[in-house]
Amino acid sequence: MTSKEIDKIQLEKILGSPIRIKILKELSAELELNKTEIVRRTNNNNKTISFHLKCLIDLNVLQEKRFGRVKIYRLKTEHGKIQELQDFLLRLNKEDNYNETKI
Repeated sequence: MTSKEIDKIQLEKILGSPIRIKILKELSAELELNKTEIVRRTNNNNKTISFHLKCLIDLNVLQEKRFGRVKIYRLKTEHGKIQELQDFLLRLNKEDNYNETKI
């Protein structure tokens, strides 16, 4: 399997869920968020968000920091492809906000 094929499969896994896309959009707009805030902003339950956060960590997209019992998540933007993904998601956020103001 070529590197491009691996990248495509990984991208499909990353963007293969509307919930993961919501998580990534929220984290693109903020530097970092805790799990409770991600749950609130995505309007999902804790168990569902935990599953998707774990998937994104396993795909090497997110980084998790612990402060006692609190977990903080952020995008691993030091990877070029993740930075490109963040830029794309920020553009999507801007378009969503623009479309909401027109309605």
